[in-house]
Amino acid sequence: MIDVYSWPTPNGHKVHIMLEECGLPYRVHGVDIGAGDQFNPDFLSISPNNKIPAIVDAHGPDGKPISLFESGAILVYLAGKSGKFLGNTDREKFNTLQWLMFQMGGVGPMLGQAHHFRIYAPEKIEYAVNRYTNEAKRLYGVIDKQLSQHRFLAGNEYTIADIATFPWIRSWKNQGIELSDFPNLKTWFDGIAERPAVKRGVEVLAGARKPLTDDKARDILFGNQQYQKR
Repeated sequence: MIDVYSWPTPNGHKVHIMLEECGLPYRVHGVDIGAGDQFNPDFLSISPNNKIPAIVDAHGPDGKPISLFESGAILVYLAGKSGKFLGNTDREKFNTLQWLMFQMGGVGPMLGQAHHFRIYAPEKIEYAVNRYTNEAKRLYGVIDKQLSQHRFLAGNEYTIADIATFPWIRSWKNQGIELSDFPNLKTWFDGIAERPAVKRGVEVLAGARKPLTDDKARDILFGNQQYQKR
């Protein structure tokens, strides 16, 4: 049994989907990031960067418990544990990993900033909105071009690169994107959305998340509480 400490965000959904795709047994522990659960000492002991998701696998590689944070690292670990969605040859694995790193270093951070400045920022800063919206469009274009040549991001097989990227595309409207402008990406997105394991994964904890409307939650996520030394 793998214990998953998570919340229904794009990074959380990556791991939920992966566990469903692999058929690995897991138990979910909700970490309400709007209420400050991510700062609890018990959670910080497994996720020192106070970010979800994190996992504890009672049966790690040496038969002993292992804890992991960072969604990309968790995906690689689960791929290794299950023998799925990473590729079989070294060439396939490295190709998958480069597209996973593309998501971790580009898609996630940049689309997250676009989302923040367009939706959550207390004041609309035109420069920031334009910068991150344009970068979102550029990244969508990179993905669309790759998918014009391949069925999936790392080639013709579904991998952790697709699992990592898909949840971030679900919020395309909030990122200032029109999905029909990227037809290859849209075909890929629609196909992944229909996978039974994906449908199950995006429902994990989905009912627990509430709209961000109060100042306390905003302060926890974006204000002083986020930057306190712990």
